[in-house]
Amino acid sequence: MINFRYHVVSLTAVFLALAIGLVVGTAALNGPVADSLNNTVNSLRKDNQQMRQTVQSMQRELELEEEFAAEMAQVMLPGKLSGKRVLVVTTPTGRDHAEGVQEMLRLAGANITGLVDLQDKFINPENNNNLLELAVTAARPTGAPTTGLPGNGHGVETSSALLATVLLDRPAGSEPVTEADRRAVLAAYSNANYLTTADRVTAPAEAVVIVSGQPYVDKDSAKKDESVVKIAEQFDRTGAIVVAGNGSAGGNLVAFVRGDAVLAQTISTIDNANTVQGQLVTTLALVQQLTERKAGQYGVGDNRDSLVPRLPQ
Repeated sequence: MINFRYHVVSLTAVFLALAIGLVVGTAALNGPVADSLNNTVNSLRKDNQQMRQTVQSMQRELELEEEFAAEMAQVMLPGKLSGKRVLVVTTPTGRDHAEGVQEMLRLAGANITGLVDLQDKFINPENNNNLLELAVTAARPTGAPTTGLPGNGHGVETSSALLATVLLDRPAGSEPVTEADRRAVLAAYSNANYLTTADRVTAPAEAVVIVSGQPYVDKDSAKKDESVVKIAEQFDRTGAIVVAGNGSAGGNLVAFVRGDAVLAQTISTIDNANTVQGQLVTTLALVQQLTERKAGQYGVGDNRDSLVPRLPQ
């Protein structure tokens, strides 16, 4: 008869056998497995070290390329934009590289007539009606020219058209804009926190550089990207407009201009203006616009013409 003692002895024998098997198996495999693991770890360690060295080398190469571009700018740019009146308009996504763009323009001798930094509030679709009303009231006290402003109900478009009217050269035969008009319009938008200006704008510009960045990614991204395009369209009046962007995909301003056969004929784009190289090319593209009245798409991204514009000797 099988009793409880029999079960205890049987279970003890089973566990003893398992323990002996594990000890014997571990002893038999310990050498090869350990050697294999050690080899794998050593190989991974070497790969990791090589990859770290590769990354460091690439970072150094990038730094040298930036230094090279900065030194080339000192040779190529001085005098290229002497006496040229240039307006710089910064969108919220382009602020990080706006200062670098301005430095290159100054190096070329440009007379920067104004630095206009559009705020997120200007792009926000919730403020559409307020921008429409402001476009009317901002010009009303002084009688700033409002003829020809868009009337399709798009606040950013209408306000951008008014700003372009007071900040850029007027077409031949058009009503001029006085300094009082200009100051009144800018003050209205500035007081309402739609934009800021680094210095007082006292003269109209013959060219404009719009500094933009990556596309928006929030729930209103489509409308915000559309608003940025509207800004560029309304400032595209002088025949000399350059978009200094970051990237050329995802629906940002550079991508839209390059995908539009009409805008690409008049607006130059640079897709790497977040780098020293791109900031140098931004200035050269503006030189091309002012000397040849020719637009081009430059940088390292999609649908570009070349890395840099080819200027006449």
